[in-house]
Amino acid sequence: MITEARLDLDSWQSINWRKVEAEVRRLQVRIVKAEKKGHGRTVRKLQNLLVRSRSARLLAVRRITTNRGKKTPGVDGKILKTPRGKWDAATNLSQKGYCPSPLRRVYIFKSKDKKRPLGIPTTIDRIHQDLHRMGLEPVVETRSDPNSYGFRPKRSVHDAIGQCFTVLVGRNRADVESYFI
Repeated sequence: MITEARLDLDSWQSINWRKVEAEVRRLQVRIVKAEKKGHGRTVRKLQNLLVRSRSARLLAVRRITTNRGKKTPGVDGKILKTPRGKWDAATNLSQKGYCPSPLRRVYIFKSKDKKRPLGIPTTIDRIHQDLHRMGLEPVVETRSDPNSYGFRPKRSVHDAIGQCFTVLVGRNRADVESYFI
């Protein structure tokens, strides 16, 4: 774990991200194991542990401040550019007394000069969303259909094509003719 005592302004760059990601991954694996055993109370405790862990908070800040929308501010107009700002955001995240800010409303063009509204949350709200996504995603992946590929993490069209090939070709293939009758 990273201690605040050895922290200075350059510490954001010196964070061992592999170790941080491994810590988050380890907690997510524990959540999956508890979910598969049917221990709901343990799942909730592990989710709370993950959401409150320093590693998860650091990783959430890193994901939000390095993605494509990193320069898009919310209603507050703040974006996290400096390492110190990123570190402060990660250490000051807390669930107690948290109230999400209103969305910034921007109108984007659709077809033929029509516009549609788009709500942009603040950076801190996006960090909170990502933090809770880390806790919920293992449970969702455990409960969902193994052959579902739409809008799932680390799944693509190629995985769906491979599954179709596996089902339709081979010794235990499905009876294709019965699908079209």
